[in-house]
Amino acid sequence: MPMIRHISRLRLTAFRNYASAALDLDSRHVVLTGPNGSGKTNLLEAISVLSPGRGLRGASFETLQGLGTDLPWAVAATIETDAGPADIGTGALPDGGRRVRINGANARSIEAMSDYLRVLWLTPSMDGLFTGPAGDRRRFLDRLVTTLIPAHSAAVGDFDKAMRQRNKLLDEDADPRWLTAIEAQMAELGAAIHLNRTDSLHHLQGLIAESLEDGSFPAARLSLSPLLPEGEEPATSAALEALLMTRWQGLRGLDRAAGRTTLGPHRVDLDVVYAQKGVPAGLGSTGEQKALLIGLILAHARLVRLRTGIVPFLLLDEIAAHLDADRRRALFQALDGLETQCFLTGTDPVLFEALGERAQSIGVRDGRLAAA
Repeated sequence: MPMIRHISRLRLTAFRNYASAALDLDSRHVVLTGPNGSGKTNLLEAISVLSPGRGLRGASFETLQGLGTDLPWAVAATIETDAGPADIGTGALPDGGRRVRINGANARSIEAMSDYLRVLWLTPSMDGLFTGPAGDRRRFLDRLVTTLIPAHSAAVGDFDKAMRQRNKLLDEDADPRWLTAIEAQMAELGAAIHLNRTDSLHHLQGLIAESLEDGSFPAARLSLSPLLPEGEEPATSAALEALLMTRWQGLRGLDRAAGRTTLGPHRVDLDVVYAQKGVPAGLGSTGEQKALLIGLILAHARLVRLRTGIVPFLLLDEIAAHLDADRRRALFQALDGLETQCFLTGTDPVLFEALGERAQSIGVRDGRLAAA
């Protein structure tokens, strides 16, 4: 049986409410229990920044800095893989960004961490995903895509930056040649973003369809709202780039008046339907929406395993509090089936009793860790 890829050592320095923290772990799941505000979510966030993007809170890196210390924040982990252990670390840079080191050397890119680990998470702030604003669903979708295509996160960030430049140039009535140059950059990035999303959803939906008979968690039917008003989209990246360029050039007057770019991948929404009932996810009960979200994350974890060979670590914050005993057992069984290391938090250790010896328990108190 192949070894389960897992974090064997985790070290935090000046990260949120942790002046310093150290965990030595085996391959079992990790249960973090303690009162609200003790630092459980902060520990999950530390693991989440060992991946492209800004982690599970989407926070700017300077806000991760612990108070009352001159030391820069840092997170380091040893990942046990079939090829042997890998040391991954990331930490603050003076300019507010961060650097990444792998096995003692500066990494060529942030995405290099994805060669060793992929990370997915669920947090209480995501409970209203299906009823909240479209931007939340886009960010959720882009997180899923990034676990499959690590460069996707940077493409989204670069597109947003280029779009802000375009909006500024429109407001200043700048030279049209500058607008054409920035729109060409946006078109290349926008086409890549859209095709990454559609391809990932296609494969995810196919995997979900194969397991519709599994009644442990409801299944989702997923689609994107149209990128273009007419609905039909070019099949190739080059054709989509050319069409986006044409549209943005034609919309300059409207976008100048609106003060924003009115068409593009930043306007797309993720539509989710409760497959077994055929109703929009947002119309389900709170419990159904939570279960649907869990089922979606579990399905995507399986997809990442199939497509990349790396099973993602799952960070599940307060996941058990709103599940009944049967659903909790079904969740724990599903986590075991993924053959990955999952980190779960909660205030009540009783909620995790069904895991038994399949998990290692850590108590969290005021930024301090101890075996429970």
